[in-house]
Amino acid sequence: MTDLAHRAHGLAGDSTLPDWPALASAEVETLLAGYPQAGRFETIRWHSPRPLSAACLVQTASGSVFVKRHHRRVRSVATLGEEHRFIAHLRDAGMPVPALLHDAQGRTAVAIGDWVYEVHQRAKGIDLYREAISWEPLPIPDHARMAGRTLAMLHDAAETYAAPQRDTHILVARSELILAADPIAALRAQLPSRPGLASYLADRHWTSELADVLAPWHAAAQPRLVRQPRRWAHGDWHVSNLCWSDGGAEAHITDVLDFGLAAANFALFDIATAIERNAIAWLALDADAAHADIARALIEGYRQVRPLDAADIHLLADLLPLVHVDFALSEVEYFHGITQSRANADVAYDTFLRGHAAWFGTREGQSLLQAIRACV
Repeated sequence: MTDLAHRAHGLAGDSTLPDWPALASAEVETLLAGYPQAGRFETIRWHSPRPLSAACLVQTASGSVFVKRHHRRVRSVATLGEEHRFIAHLRDAGMPVPALLHDAQGRTAVAIGDWVYEVHQRAKGIDLYREAISWEPLPIPDHARMAGRTLAMLHDAAETYAAPQRDTHILVARSELILAADPIAALRAQLPSRPGLASYLADRHWTSELADVLAPWHAAAQPRLVRQPRRWAHGDWHVSNLCWSDGGAEAHITDVLDFGLAAANFALFDIATAIERNAIAWLALDADAAHADIARALIEGYRQVRPLDAADIHLLADLLPLVHVDFALSEVEYFHGITQSRANADVAYDTFLRGHAAWFGTREGQSLLQAIRACV
């Protein structure tokens, strides 16, 4: 099933065989035949190294398009439609997001056999960080500042979007557990509808392990988190999901990509995620792993568009060690229940869920939180 020539980003920052087979020319040609807007298929130009789905840039007689394919156990037509409606709203509000193409029946998500497909216009600008992995720090503070500004613009656009929570936990950045007064009880109540996660946790002392993850942070932050205004958020604000006008310090963002993790959360959730994704070298944790200048630049850029007062900044710092919790468990569920990789599920649970939270208790982690609090 897997094309041995195609490699994907591994969880350790390495190059590995992908979970899903690369999109094939015949497959894409058949798909695009149903999309009058796309133009006649010519060739596949590039395969994405992102590991959780299969995607490629396709040259057609009319230009180029971006094709993405999901397994039906990861995204259904309905759950993909949740993302597409949010994208449409943001575009209508003026955000630079590539348009979704409709097939001849007017659909933006198409199911064929075990697969669900979506087709997007090619993003404008330069995909400057397309080879960067999601836990790799952003090297340019000016780009972090622009990323913060653009995130604030997205939050302005999302204020008028009203939609229920996502209908799936799989690979979605939700926040129900960290918002719950009793996260362990909340997770226990979810497990009957999440059999893949339940199966994995059956072999772990998960109640005590999750309590250890939450203990230093949750009790103080949760009463303030639940008062945050709910809105849909991007959920994966890393520079690899942004396209740029050029590579210079004054570059602006031309397009925002990949709303696969989007869900109903709150604005500080997205800011904390942006810091976690862009300002910490998770794959090379040492005394220089925390990039406080990048965190400060993200906050500064955000504040150029939307206000953050002292209480917001302190809550942001308190949220940062918790922001990954729900998504880490969704990765455990994906790897154990869908791709059936116990090794990857263990990385998601031990390295991501537990390890990231524990790092914030170290001297380096505490120093980063103090740098954020100093942004008041």
